[in-house]
Amino acid sequence: MLFNVLAFNGLAGFVMRSMLAATLMFGAVTGAHAQMTTPQVPGATPKTVQTVPVKPPSMQTPAATADAMAKAERLALQSDLAWVGQYNGAITGDVSERIVNAIKEYQKAKGGKPTGVLNPQERAALADTARKKQESVGWKIVTEPTSGARLGIPGKLVPQQASDANGSKWTSPTGTVQVVLSRRKEANPTSAKLADLEKEPSGRKVDYTVVKPDFFVLSGLQGLKKFYVRGTFKGDEVRTMTILYDQATENTVEPVVIAMSSAFNAFPSRPLAGPPPRKTVEYGTGVVVSEDGAIVTDRLVTDGCLAIMIAGHGRADRIAEDKERDLALLRVYGAPGLKPLSLAGGAPKTNVDLVGIADPQSQGGAAAVSSLKATLAPVTSSNSALSPSPAVGFSGSPAVDADGKFAGIALLKAAVVAGPATSVQASQAMMVSAEAVRGFLKANGVAANGTSTDAKAAVVRVICVRK
Repeated sequence: MLFNVLAFNGLAGFVMRSMLAATLMFGAVTGAHAQMTTPQVPGATPKTVQTVPVKPPSMQTPAATADAMAKAERLALQSDLAWVGQYNGAITGDVSERIVNAIKEYQKAKGGKPTGVLNPQERAALADTARKKQESVGWKIVTEPTSGARLGIPGKLVPQQASDANGSKWTSPTGTVQVVLSRRKEANPTSAKLADLEKEPSGRKVDYTVVKPDFFVLSGLQGLKKFYVRGTFKGDEVRTMTILYDQATENTVEPVVIAMSSAFNAFPSRPLAGPPPRKTVEYGTGVVVSEDGAIVTDRLVTDGCLAIMIAGHGRADRIAEDKERDLALLRVYGAPGLKPLSLAGGAPKTNVDLVGIADPQSQGGAAAVSSLKATLAPVTSSNSALSPSPAVGFSGSPAVDADGKFAGIALLKAAVVAGPATSVQASQAMMVSAEAVRGFLKANGVAANGTSTDAKAAVVRVICVRK
């Protein structure tokens, strides 16, 4: 075997041992094969993030409020709370006292009133923080090449990978964090037998053990490193995920360990879950901002394109991007009749109209421009949450205020969720402020010279063609 099974120690300190214990005991009830996924139905309209109770909080308990959410939203909420270090249960979408308490702790940590019900601003801020945590560690779902097992990997923490017939190993450049997926044959395996075998390596101190009929978990210390082991079997095939990390990295790694526990699926029976594959052809909306063909749109819609087309005007080039705000600058050349939108505008307080072009699959192939009303919930100085989420295809569309002035650009973001596969996908809509859009254009030398306040005349359909 290329890799020895790593000796691990449970999480030092009672608090983290309790956290992982809660995670794993809860996982024992919900099954050993929970996995990280971004649920999706192809072509389906994303659901609105549900944050406001059906009844006022004084008339409805926090648990009842959570129960009234769509399951996809509860999954996203649990996942986000786990990523910010507040939720320590298995990510199942089920309502429990643990999730209500996690919400209260998050509210207290942010200086708010611990009601157990997140208002739209709190929910949007939580989602934004969780997304940044995931991005900071390079979170992704991978399929281990030799076994087909699925697991969540923090790619930026463990960028180095090697595989042989016995499994795969991901490591950090200095070895401070290691992840091993090992596979082997074992005659007449049982969870108890396998757990005992994992306790044998010299120097391993096991602080916590869970043994269930279909899986086992160990955690503890080996030397100065912490470890976490989760394993299961099918027939005589044993598959074990081992995570080993220096104690100095625990603030970064421990939330990831919780996510990895929920994501691990040793013997998947369904097609790969996780972030949905990029579509071969993806549609968005862009807003023309100058007479010489400058167009602002959603960066993610235009990522990885073999060609970007502007319906009715031909091919466009992507000439700049803002990864922090997810904006992209396109340019289409020699296009006549463009009507750039005036970007002069302030900061609307509550409501905007989104002007865009829906995905043709949801409107019978039509290219009609339409508008939708949305409510704003400020999150940062340059971002606001939009509710409800607009239709697919509206990402990149301009938002205008009650006076018809430009307010910002709407972006539709899929929520990255740790938990079992479901039939729906949670998503969240954000608006990048007019000021941030103007700053992006100025930084890239674009003179936004539009004078029109007719947003419908200024929007175009953006088409990304991939492999």
